[in-house]
Amino acid sequence: MKLLITKIRYLMLLLIISGAAAAQTTKPIGTVSGTLLDEQSKPFGYATVSLLKATDSTTVKGTLSSDAGVYIFDNITPGTYIIKATTVGYSAVTSAPFTTTAANPGFTAQALKMHAASRALNTVTISATKPLIEHQVDRTVMNVENSVLAAGNSAMDILERAPGVSVDKDDNISLKGKQGVTVMINDKLTYLSAAQLATLLRSTDGTTIQSIEIIPNPSAKYDAAGNSGIINIKLKKNKQAGTNGSITAGTGYGEYWKDNETLTLNHKDGNLNVFGSFSHNDNKYTQQIGLKRIITDSTGHQTFFNQSTAMPQVNHNNSYRLGADYDLSSKNTIGFVVSGYFNGEDDNFNNYTNIGKNFTEVDSSLHTVSAIHQTYHNIAFNLNDSYKLDTAGQEISADLDYSNFRNGSIASYTTDFFLPNGSVQQPQQFLGNITPSNIDIRTGKVDYAKPLTKSLKLETGLKYSDVKTDNNLLQTESQTDPYIDNNHFVYDEKVDAGYVSLNKDFKNYSVKAGLRAEYTQSSAVGDSANVVQSISRHYFDLFPSLFINHTINDKNEMSFSYSRRIDRPQYDNLNPFVFHLDPYTYQKGNPYLKPQYTNNFEFDYTYNKSITLTLGYSKTTDVITQIPGTDPTTKVSFVTQENLQVQNAYNVNLYAPYTIAKWWEGNVNATAFYLGFKSNDLEGGNLDNGQWAYQMRATQTLTPLKGFKFEITNQYQSALTYGLFYVKPRYSTDAGVSHSFADKKLNVKFSVSDIFNTLTNNVTSNYQDNNLVINQKRESRIARLTLTYNFGNNSIKARQHQTGADEEKNRVKGAN
Repeated sequence: MKLLITKIRYLMLLLIISGAAAAQTTKPIGTVSGTLLDEQSKPFGYATVSLLKATDSTTVKGTLSSDAGVYIFDNITPGTYIIKATTVGYSAVTSAPFTTTAANPGFTAQALKMHAASRALNTVTISATKPLIEHQVDRTVMNVENSVLAAGNSAMDILERAPGVSVDKDDNISLKGKQGVTVMINDKLTYLSAAQLATLLRSTDGTTIQSIEIIPNPSAKYDAAGNSGIINIKLKKNKQAGTNGSITAGTGYGEYWKDNETLTLNHKDGNLNVFGSFSHNDNKYTQQIGLKRIITDSTGHQTFFNQSTAMPQVNHNNSYRLGADYDLSSKNTIGFVVSGYFNGEDDNFNNYTNIGKNFTEVDSSLHTVSAIHQTYHNIAFNLNDSYKLDTAGQEISADLDYSNFRNGSIASYTTDFFLPNGSVQQPQQFLGNITPSNIDIRTGKVDYAKPLTKSLKLETGLKYSDVKTDNNLLQTESQTDPYIDNNHFVYDEKVDAGYVSLNKDFKNYSVKAGLRAEYTQSSAVGDSANVVQSISRHYFDLFPSLFINHTINDKNEMSFSYSRRIDRPQYDNLNPFVFHLDPYTYQKGNPYLKPQYTNNFEFDYTYNKSITLTLGYSKTTDVITQIPGTDPTTKVSFVTQENLQVQNAYNVNLYAPYTIAKWWEGNVNATAFYLGFKSNDLEGGNLDNGQWAYQMRATQTLTPLKGFKFEITNQYQSALTYGLFYVKPRYSTDAGVSHSFADKKLNVKFSVSDIFNTLTNNVTSNYQDNNLVINQKRESRIARLTLTYNFGNNSIKARQHQTGADEEKNRVKGAN
């Protein structure tokens, strides 16, 4: 297998060499090309560029400028043309007329400069802003930077409001109804588990976010993880020269007070750019969980458990980011980033359980008090180098990353047992847990891009990742006895990856085809009560991808995409440790989990570059799903993860922006989806669950008064089935208003989430001997007031780089 990986690496190098040779021997025929620049003469990417007839300004062709600001039109007949470039927030720019002839078919236009769209009106400057929701060819972008609802909210709060995204009671993120989403920050994987990722997102201040990109079908360039796509959270870029920054301070109140503070600084002098940020928040939340269970033993006798738990939680979160970029030349930039967090969490749970012949007749009861103190520490280092080999778009970049996570938990569970008359049934039970965890992540990657011709582009790259997690569990059953080392779990995973991708533009079509190869070596060793379990796996996978885009005319466009994906188990789901809620309820990991594989197909139709209809289908095998279980003898219930045989998912999505008046804009995002699960011999039965469901989200943006901006968002999710669980409908309404002062340097925002306090998670499951009902109500109605002050120089854009270690981080638990 190692020999095969070596051959793949040599093959990619040969492709690069052959691509360079092809570029030297291929002559463009019938093409018009050029470059877009910003006000500082730097490449301007992703603007809409149109080739127009000079006689009547009718559109001949349209395209987008690349990262390097380059645009190309091929198969152009001789004639006289002009070029027009437009994008949101910038004034349209038009070239002088030019003529192509059969004798000179390859025409290169003079560079066009884009200027920010602003106009002075009685000393008041009016600037264009991006819409809250923006649909692009391969992704949907939520422009958070100027959104009222971003003020005072965390990244998780904002993500829950993104189109097609939902977050369940356990903080699992779904896209169009499917779990298995890969979350990236600044184009880099986070390598965190669902719980750790939730902690990270809840402590990331919304004011530091620029946008959220939803990529349902990623190309071969991206890691193959994530069966339902990628969500990329982009932090704000440093755009200014000199010394500048911003200070944000906010407060919120729901059932408890909350606060958040953020400081960002940037200094650019010549070729050096230094940037940094620090965020802090103190949040106290509460949630109530009700759990009803019916346990049936082998004789048919039923026992009823009625549990209610108050779960107040206090978080103290601190995150930081420090970095620098240095331009060695106009073509070569090196940089480093140091980032991390240090967080604390205190949970004090009160759990009451009534046990009886039914839910009203109580034979006995118990009261469990849980005190849990958790700490989360992370530090990450990134070194990066980007080198532009020429002005045609040939570029090579490299990243080296190291991340360390140190998480710790000290928990105590005290349970008292009572008879119906209140007398003590049996002696008090005590359980103490100490669970230190250490995770090391090392990654390195190289990416290379080269235009082989003006219509053909090659991208290729290599990546290596090495992850080691070390978890320990120390326990005691007496407050006076020492803790005993009962469990030790170590997991190692190494992944070699390489990809090659070709992008070809035709007259009205563009095709992008790619292939990614990944070779995984993993080992899991668990030592529980001196019983050692060891599991090793080695597997090689190919992940093809295909994207076809067809422009019918100026108003109609269609595209098709296909990709194969993988989801490796999260690290904590492999850990076989048992974590108790009370003597009758616990959760545990499953070291025998296998990765799941998904084939995704998607068809898109776009009308007038705004209204989009999407049809999708995916099939996932060995789907990793949360499964409830019960021991009928002890009447103990538990939750674990298992591989189901197959999941079939269908989805239809409609996105439609609209304008009612100059001061009133909005958009509607509606998704209908079907999730079907099948698995034979699951807990003694054959599972065949599935149903259609839908999600709707409508956002209104109103500017009826000068300087004020109002936003209102309504969202609804119908009932749905996921695995063995039936989820009841969810709905909520959010609103906010903002106003700027002091020449837009001071901004004040006020918002209220879940105004009518309707957001709940209600779940049922009835399969084989499992019969349960879960009702969860989190603190969701929160009023927030946020002030942001911007200071310093604001004239020149500065480079922002993102690291290369995010897929692995996405699978860690408890991050910031």
